[in-house]
Amino acid sequence: MTQTITVIRGDGIGPEIMDATLHVLDAMDVGLRYEEADAGLVALEKHGELLPQATMDSIRRNRIALKSPLTTPVGEGFSSINVELRKRFDLYANVRPAKSFPNTKSRFPTGVDLITVRENTEGAYIGEGQSITEDGETATLMQKITRKGSERIVRYAFELAQNTGRKKITVVHKANILKTTSGLFLKVAREVAAQYPQIECNEMIVDNTCMQLVMRPEQFDIIVTTNLFGDIISDLCAGLVGGLGLAPGANIGKDAAIFEAVHGTAPDIAGQGKANPCALLLGAAQMLDHLGKPDDAARLRKAVVATLEAQDNLTPDLGGSGNTMSFARAIASRI
Repeated sequence: MTQTITVIRGDGIGPEIMDATLHVLDAMDVGLRYEEADAGLVALEKHGELLPQATMDSIRRNRIALKSPLTTPVGEGFSSINVELRKRFDLYANVRPAKSFPNTKSRFPTGVDLITVRENTEGAYIGEGQSITEDGETATLMQKITRKGSERIVRYAFELAQNTGRKKITVVHKANILKTTSGLFLKVAREVAAQYPQIECNEMIVDNTCMQLVMRPEQFDIIVTTNLFGDIISDLCAGLVGGLGLAPGANIGKDAAIFEAVHGTAPDIAGQGKANPCALLLGAAQMLDHLGKPDDAARLRKAVVATLEAQDNLTPDLGGSGNTMSFARAIASRI
């Protein structure tokens, strides 16, 4: 069976890493068709808006999108195109794996294999209640946590553990200080955890979590937390394994899912063939898992690892002299 996915090439280095990723997916012959759609600066130039209705319709129709990085112009439009996409499609689960890879510039070349599951639609990022006094001296922002939002993200984490054979969930919070918002999240997390007695669950305050991640990241398996904490922790975890060039992300809801490289558009190297496509390739592997193709996802990850081990046409950020497409061809040759 074929599956049509929405492909958003993005801005900056986005088109280059998307071309590389699609080259590898085509070599895998996994039955994908591509429906291209515009977003970001490219969409603004072509259609006069950052998120055209045709792009929204494409995602809604196909329910799966593979997305390169997008630029949100400063001072106009949305505060973030990515946040807007999450809101419009209720993509409540942000799933960010961090795994050690060979021949990377990492402080932990082995031993890190964890997933951050971040609530994606609540907390500080909803932007409600933002105000600043007339004298410019005081700014306020409302944070909102709901039982529904907390329950579904924690349940997602436990179901992920159950379906992938992972054994431990760490609930990260700040309920000692944020007694209402973080307190509600922790209370609901405990209720959900009680329904999964076969999975070990522990609780950790967010500041201690950051310290423990830097000292002993191997103690973590799946972390589940609220929006702001998850945003910070997931980037910290990317730093443990070599940076955002190796960091994929999935944004998953009931009716749609968007898979992406979580790094930026890197306009300073756009068009130079220097961009590392691994983050988007690993995001594509998450997509294959979501589509019920775990064997294909494993094939893709194995080919990425084998190419890194062989140091075959690695991009400059990985210490090689290859380019974006030669790296992709090296990966495709190992599929």
